[in-house]
Amino acid sequence: MFTLAEVASLSDIQPTYRILKPWWDVFMDYLAVVMLMVAIFAGTMQLTKDQVVCLPVLQSTVNSRVQPDTAGKADFTTVETTTGQEEASMRTVSFAPTVTPDIPLSRATSSQYPRTESDQELKKEQKDSSGRKTNLDFQQYVFINQMCYHLALPWYSKYFPYLVLIHTIILIVSSNFWFKYPKTCSKIEHFVSILGKCFESPWTTKALSETACEDSEENKQRLTGAQSLPKYVSTSSDEGSPSASTPMITKSGFKFSADKPMIEIPSVTILDKKDGEQAKALFEKVRKFRAHVEDSDLIYKLYVGQTVIKTVKFIFILCYTANFVNTISFEHICNPKVEHLIGYTQFECTHNMAYMLKKLLISYISLICVYGFICLYTLFWLFRIPLKEYSFEKVREESSFSDIPDVKNDFAFLLHMVDQYDQLYSKRFGVFLSEVSENKLRGISLNHEWTYEKLRQHVSRNAQDKQELHLFMLSGVPDAVFDLTDLDVLKLELIPEAKITAKISQMTNLQELHLYHCPAKVEQTAFSFLRDHLRCLHVKFTDVAEIPAWVYLLKTLRELYLIGNLNSENNKMIGLESLRELRHLKILHVKSNLTKIPPNITDVAPHLTKLVIHNDGTKLVVLNSLKKMTNVAELELQNCELERIPHAIFSLSNLQELDLKSNSIRTIEEIISFQHLKRLTCLKLWHNKIVSIPSSITHIKNLESLYLSNNKLETLPAAVFSLQKLRCLDVSYNSIAVIPVEIGLLQNLQHFHITGNKVDVLPKQLFKCVKLRTLSLGQNCITSIPDKVSQLLQLTYLELKGNCLDRLPATLGQCQLLRKSGLVVEDHLFDTLPSEVKEVLNQDTGIPFPNGI
Repeated sequence: MFTLAEVASLSDIQPTYRILKPWWDVFMDYLAVVMLMVAIFAGTMQLTKDQVVCLPVLQSTVNSRVQPDTAGKADFTTVETTTGQEEASMRTVSFAPTVTPDIPLSRATSSQYPRTESDQELKKEQKDSSGRKTNLDFQQYVFINQMCYHLALPWYSKYFPYLVLIHTIILIVSSNFWFKYPKTCSKIEHFVSILGKCFESPWTTKALSETACEDSEENKQRLTGAQSLPKYVSTSSDEGSPSASTPMITKSGFKFSADKPMIEIPSVTILDKKDGEQAKALFEKVRKFRAHVEDSDLIYKLYVGQTVIKTVKFIFILCYTANFVNTISFEHICNPKVEHLIGYTQFECTHNMAYMLKKLLISYISLICVYGFICLYTLFWLFRIPLKEYSFEKVREESSFSDIPDVKNDFAFLLHMVDQYDQLYSKRFGVFLSEVSENKLRGISLNHEWTYEKLRQHVSRNAQDKQELHLFMLSGVPDAVFDLTDLDVLKLELIPEAKITAKISQMTNLQELHLYHCPAKVEQTAFSFLRDHLRCLHVKFTDVAEIPAWVYLLKTLRELYLIGNLNSENNKMIGLESLRELRHLKILHVKSNLTKIPPNITDVAPHLTKLVIHNDGTKLVVLNSLKKMTNVAELELQNCELERIPHAIFSLSNLQELDLKSNSIRTIEEIISFQHLKRLTCLKLWHNKIVSIPSSITHIKNLESLYLSNNKLETLPAAVFSLQKLRCLDVSYNSIAVIPVEIGLLQNLQHFHITGNKVDVLPKQLFKCVKLRTLSLGQNCITSIPDKVSQLLQLTYLELKGNCLDRLPATLGQCQLLRKSGLVVEDHLFDTLPSEVKEVLNQDTGIPFPNGI
């Protein structure tokens, strides 16, 4: 017996896949149960009550039936007729005598058993009695009943209950086969479990509620005037989010509906940690499940296939059942071939269950007809709408989650099936397909983790002595970042869902922003602040489309650094948008793979003072746009595979510094044209393939810095030393063997670098350059340092490491500004110096270490 508690618990159990059972499937399941009950009921009655009762047809009756018949009916015309005397003798016998097969029963009786007086008396009594008598005993009746059950009774009357049972089982299996098929059951089970968790997850309601409250004017009033009061928000919104094509995120009002369910939450920013972790796991599960299920449509095909099978089964059952329904009758004629045992050739039988079975069969046909019509409706539903696609358009219209993607294939079909159960499931499930919702969850969790105190610990001082904060690979920008009001530099790297809110207006010191693979979105108020205060912006991207659109509208921007691929797929069109609005831009740094200078750069050409192009080895072919940049003072064309100095450069009359580092320049004969660039003071031709320096270099009279390191120079022409204003000369890492004595002419020379050459002797004229502060002589073949090094009173950095020296001159102690930190030499050579010199070199003068190049 079941207790009341057990019965109550059983009633609470719901089918696992109930949400995937539309009304027609549920109704067909009920019909199948009823058909199963019909089969069991009919079968039970057949096993307990099914009987066939047969009585012999007397020969006189047969004769009367045969005479009118034609000769074509062999079963009746060939029957032997007995004489009236034999018939009378058969009727007077109460028990059938034993006869042989060769002797007829009537004759055997009359010959072997002569009539006695008692027989005559019995015959007389029988004549006086009413009714017909047969000579069959009980066992013979049982025998003929059993035999006629199989011979005379139609097969459908005997097997009808079992056929109904088999058909019903097949229909039940067909209705649930898609749940149990090996390649679908795991997906369906996973889907049902995920859907249930998504529906019951507290985050579903909280995500909708927080989105509803985010931009509501009513909530703004509560936050400012009555924060202690509870907030009531709707579970879904009536307006979508702003279009993704707009550069800024604009706030919009939110509509509330009185007839929608209202949920009370304590605060729009409070989320239970456990709920948050569960929601994160659900987002990941939904993403993986979608990627796995959307690739195939096996579940859909299986459902269509089983529906077609059920429809065909219905047609088949209806056809043959309607044909055999009339074969179930009460009366049957039986002609068993056992005349030699019974003595009769024909029997009339009655089937006791015929009436009940016929009623049950009619009921079964009615059920099958209803079942078939539902199958036809299911097929109509399957092919009427595209079940391989599912659109969340209504959900997007009714909520603020405008980014819920449409799904396809098996995922779409499962959601269509869920909608037949309850559309609320798919609506709430859509929250976990929305990146907006997921980002909202991440933002809340992020704010819990990255507090103001933790962010303050990550603030550091950069090389420019500015306060800098670098955030790397976070799910978003913590709100506490905008409370760091004294921050100068903010770096955001690999934060794909970065959002800059209006609170950034508190950061009055912020002037530099770095966005590395971070297409940040900004609110309108935040954009207004950045437009008026931001001075320097670094953007690193993989595709030009990742550059936020609001970048091109920063009117007060002074420096812009773009690092990434600016070419489109066809490698011809450059996707950079117009820079026309950047009216105050002075410095533009582009590190990309350009084949020509983007024409959009000419929009800022009139006021651009510095242009840097690092091309990563791609050959820069078209440079005509340079002619329009008349105000450019610094130009860098690095790693552009240039073979000669571009002629367009000679039109830049205001050019002061030219850097052609890491190209393929072999000859610089065009250097004579630099005489037109009166303001050119710095020329960097390092890391090229230059073999010689032409004498025409003397025409660049205002040149102060010349960088020729990492080339293939073997000699230094005297023309170089005619540049009287030269303060820095770098010829490191070439093949120079001799330092010309003309170097003494460079009285203004302050930095001389000849590291990594083949110099073995230092000319005395070198030490006439008394203004030298930096002297790099490392990695050469120098065997001795002249004592005249003491004349370099301003020397602060001396590199001698990697030579063939065996001692250092004691006169180094007379270089007043030289200290051990600025003396780059082997330790054993430093130990050869006198102790008093060591003491002088070890003194701390407070002079910072000089910067090399």
